[in-house]
Amino acid sequence: MGVLHLDIATTLIAENKVEIVTSPPLINYRETIKGACEPIMSKSPNRHNKLFMKVEPLEPEIADMIRTGELGDMKDKKEISNMLREKGWDPDISKKVLQFDPRGNVMINGTKGVQFIQESTDSILSGFEDVMKEGPLAKEQMRNCKFTFHHFVPHEDPAHRGLSQLGPASRRACMGAALLAQPTLLEPILEIEVRVPQDLVGNVATVLSGKRGKVLDMQQKGIVTIVIGEVPASETFDISEVMRGQTAGRAMWNTHFKAWTEIPKSIQPKLLAEIRKRKGLAPDPPRPDEFIDKE
Repeated sequence: MGVLHLDIATTLIAENKVEIVTSPPLINYRETIKGACEPIMSKSPNRHNKLFMKVEPLEPEIADMIRTGELGDMKDKKEISNMLREKGWDPDISKKVLQFDPRGNVMINGTKGVQFIQESTDSILSGFEDVMKEGPLAKEQMRNCKFTFHHFVPHEDPAHRGLSQLGPASRRACMGAALLAQPTLLEPILEIEVRVPQDLVGNVATVLSGKRGKVLDMQQKGIVTIVIGEVPASETFDISEVMRGQTAGRAMWNTHFKAWTEIPKSIQPKLLAEIRKRKGLAPDPPRPDEFIDKE
């Protein structure tokens, strides 16, 4: 029923003298990267520790295996290494996974011969987790990213390389690397199946195209035509009203989540500014040089 259903429900609640607060529907977005970056350096707040980080897109198949739990931190290390090698990973890299992030990201230990790495791992991973929860563009969750902890220059004194120092340094390194790797916003796409009389198929196609959607397939079953298409979730708030208007109430449809896809470049800056404003952030995303330090 869409908007009409919500209007009726809120009216019934109000009639029973229950105070409620309503707001426009909110859509959750995701962030990812389209490119890769060379190792960049970030220093800890006390300037005594240096972390070098790089990032590249993670293969979609590997990311899906992480999200479904086939690959995870609780799995046997040898089994994980074998599975990654089967997917084309280098044998050495497949043995050096520091952490799988359940959103579909991974952190690799690319350091060689570095002191204090074992005792510093948890602190460094805390910064990685922070960035995966809140990405650099709009503080939305990140997905399909492969970070490599490339090098580490720690301070010799444990007091100067604790969580309060390495956590922020790791976060800055991940943020800087992600911002250099062509970050982009993803939006949820819904698959829609519409059952409608054959003479109204064109009207349904018009509705979908007007909502940044498209028709993917059509099937005939008796006197009814089944139109299968896809449409961005953010465009479906009033689709029930529009569809009823175009088909005189003769269409029946259902939707389900299909995939995350990149938001068109033509509307991404405006949408990004709206998301950041809603979250109380500055209108423009941060620049990479805000997180990258020089020697």
